[in-house]
Amino acid sequence: MKFASSLTVASLIAALAAPAVGADANAGRTFFRAQCALCHSAEPNDNGGAQGPSLQGVLGRAAATGAGFSYSPALKSSNLTWDAASLERFLAAPTTVVPGSSMVIPVPQQSDRENIVAYFTAVKDGTLKAAAGPGGPPGGFRAPPPSGAPTKGEADWKKDAPGRVHRVDLSRLPTPFDTPSAMNFPRLVPKPAGAQLALPAGFKVAVYMEGLTAPRTMKVAANGDVLLAETNAGRIKVLRPTADGSTATATVFAQGLLQPYGIAFYPSVAKPQWIYVAEMNRVVRYRYSTGDTVASSVPEVVVPQLSPVGGGHFTRDIAFSPDGKRMYVSVGSQSNVAEDITKKSPDEVKAWEAQHGLGAPWGNEENRATVRVYNMNGDTKGRNFATGIRNCVGMTMQPATGALWCVTNERDMLGDDLVPDYATRVKDGGFYGWPWYYMGNHEDPRLKGHRPDLAGKATLPDVPFTAHSAAVNLLFYAANKGKSAFPKEYTGEGIAVLHGSWNRAFRTGHKLVRLPLKKGVPTGQYIDFMTGFITESGDAWGRPVAITQLQDGSLLLADDGANVIYRISYSKGK
Repeated sequence: MKFASSLTVASLIAALAAPAVGADANAGRTFFRAQCALCHSAEPNDNGGAQGPSLQGVLGRAAATGAGFSYSPALKSSNLTWDAASLERFLAAPTTVVPGSSMVIPVPQQSDRENIVAYFTAVKDGTLKAAAGPGGPPGGFRAPPPSGAPTKGEADWKKDAPGRVHRVDLSRLPTPFDTPSAMNFPRLVPKPAGAQLALPAGFKVAVYMEGLTAPRTMKVAANGDVLLAETNAGRIKVLRPTADGSTATATVFAQGLLQPYGIAFYPSVAKPQWIYVAEMNRVVRYRYSTGDTVASSVPEVVVPQLSPVGGGHFTRDIAFSPDGKRMYVSVGSQSNVAEDITKKSPDEVKAWEAQHGLGAPWGNEENRATVRVYNMNGDTKGRNFATGIRNCVGMTMQPATGALWCVTNERDMLGDDLVPDYATRVKDGGFYGWPWYYMGNHEDPRLKGHRPDLAGKATLPDVPFTAHSAAVNLLFYAANKGKSAFPKEYTGEGIAVLHGSWNRAFRTGHKLVRLPLKKGVPTGQYIDFMTGFITESGDAWGRPVAITQLQDGSLLLADDGANVIYRISYSKGK
């Protein structure tokens, strides 16, 4: 091909690398924060991207070379370098440009794609304009208020302390947009001098293991080994405790997985034959005998596809029924609130729900925002056990009752105190509201009038948490006579992990809380158990993300902000 003399190779390269004429970097920032910040970070210190690779400095970078993320084999072998042209093509049709990419949701409007590229370019060049006006960035977001500025809920988190009782009154929820939607990602800072985690009297916490890569879910084997998912790194590790139980040595059990999260022994912890692992869109299993530290073979695929659409919330937890006959898998939503969902006629809705369950969404949300159930007889298709659960990050069985529980991240961008996250028992056939309703009969204004037939049909959750706490994990403390066993009143009680907020002007979460029960039934309250990760300025030096119980009665707590695991123990009489 011959080019006109006025178009040199150098100018062609420059044209490909530059954003489109007329593209708006600030509009790109608004779009990115509304649609992409769930998974990605784009600017220094924004601390987005907990669920996907960082896009800071992406222009000029070879694809799949960013640090700290396990990219798909397809992207690794794509040989792409991200310039304006390649980014625009990829955003328009990611699975066409890179078949097999785990990024499957396109940006359909060319103007949006061009604005995103302009945003990335402006960030790289340092020419991005400051967010407009006192309300924060364009698009309705606001920055956290300066210290001392009066606002609703100010400094409430500063009152957090072991023993503080909380109850979210669902009869007094604010109206949507009562406050603007805040963009306030936790800025992770080094542990301040003198900072201490607070626990009830008699408890202590110590570092168990350091140098990990975003540690997440943990499960304890019959011999005391701890199986750990390093989700972003795509691997499962075995942590073997030392003789005194104060630390452990680590071995890579399996790697090359796509965002592994949920781990479960089958048919039981006591006599396992398999380890089941829930990846981003499938379930696999490894042959396992107690004490194994390295997988003996490649994984066997159990469920090849959990939903037709990947992306969005990626954490898939896994649990088995007490009799071992059913496997439950949690599948989070693809989006915040199904903003692009189309309307169906009453007859179309009836036909859809006959196959997918009450309130089940469609389109890009098919088989999303659900708990799926599979019979343990070779069933690979499964069905929706419960629907309308936006993102059941953590799932567990309550030993005393056999009830299945979810801890759930609810939707964002309705204001500081909407919508409460929650922990709840999950009922077969239950509909929990998403995306059309929340906390019972409250209609989401962004989908107003879409589903009047669902009014009054959403199940209320058992334990609502302060909105945007980011509830991510739950265990029920088991009776224990070990040297570090918790007091008797903890036996059977729930302990939940709150990862920490981003869509709230003032920080919340970053703590462990107790869920008191009466005769096995939740009271609706929750009680602070461990606090202290938030600094006086509202920054955070840790992000608690998962817990598990060791054989001596102590708990392990994973922190995927500081990349450490802590051990929480109890000594009688102290």
